[in-house]
Amino acid sequence: MTKNTTKPLLEVLKGNANSSLPVWMMRQAGRYLPEYRATRAQAGSFLDLCYSPELATEVTLQPIRRFGFDAAILFSDILVVPDAMGQAVRFEEGIGPRLDPIEDGQAIRQLDESNVVGRLAPVIEAVARIRDALPGETTLLGFCGAPWTVASYMIAGRGTAEQAPARVFSYREPAGMEMLVDKLVRASIDYLVAQLKAGADAVQIFDTWGGMLTDSQFERFVVEPTRRIVDGVRAQVTDAVIIGFPRGGGSRMPDYFHRTGVNAVGIDWMADRDFVREQVQTIGPVQGNLDPLCLVVGGDALDREIDLVLDAFSGGPFVFNLGHGIVPETPIEHVEQMVARVRAFR
Repeated sequence: MTKNTTKPLLEVLKGNANSSLPVWMMRQAGRYLPEYRATRAQAGSFLDLCYSPELATEVTLQPIRRFGFDAAILFSDILVVPDAMGQAVRFEEGIGPRLDPIEDGQAIRQLDESNVVGRLAPVIEAVARIRDALPGETTLLGFCGAPWTVASYMIAGRGTAEQAPARVFSYREPAGMEMLVDKLVRASIDYLVAQLKAGADAVQIFDTWGGMLTDSQFERFVVEPTRRIVDGVRAQVTDAVIIGFPRGGGSRMPDYFHRTGVNAVGIDWMADRDFVREQVQTIGPVQGNLDPLCLVVGGDALDREIDLVLDAFSGGPFVFNLGHGIVPETPIEHVEQMVARVRAFR
């Protein structure tokens, strides 16, 4: 049977008129799902799960089966890129990612971005498997971490509250930071192109820590590298659909949208909705911005916040999503409540 090729979410990202209101969640394959926890235990380690095409496909499909989201997003992690470049990466249970910190330019020069796609072949295989298994109407999203965000983990060796180690490094060794960002730009282009060629309909660039930067640093380490990635990807995949998500971008979002060339932008839960509707959504599609902690609470509070998001953005091109990833303690019934309310909106 030929699959239905109409993809409501992809149509919105392309800026086309669509009567439906697509919905998905960042980190929608995760620890809040019992089926994910079972598969994660089967894999043995988090990285083993990311590098198993069979198991990565399974966990990617789990939230589609349960909730019928309009998009599936490849199950992987932004830190597979530094892992593929030769930096030691591990995930410690209950703690999170740990890397051997980069301390100087010599460590950066030793990073090898020349065969990232070859080293990430299992991830690319998972993209193809997921594409084959998805319903025809479901958009498949690939992704990468933005250079600044990935670099911040590579330098600190872990996540920190304000990513101070990377910010200090950028002041102390600006040439070294530029070299690291350049390597990550090239690696990200290759990685995203491979995902698109393997079957991804669109890709998202996650810049979780972009909002930590000053205006000049935001231009240097967020806007410009993202523009280079977008241009580099489209040099090989001319019609590539790309979502940018610079969390904490605030008033800098219109400039980011215009100058990077992304098709759509993700909006975090902290954003001023009036500003986004009037200054950002007029440029193109937006995605977000429900507070993930509201999804933990559920009930009337969740309904009220969903309605505020819908009232703010449903008049223009919009993908309903969270303002960041779903947290592990989220009850499944609250996700069901959210999906039902969004689906009933139109």
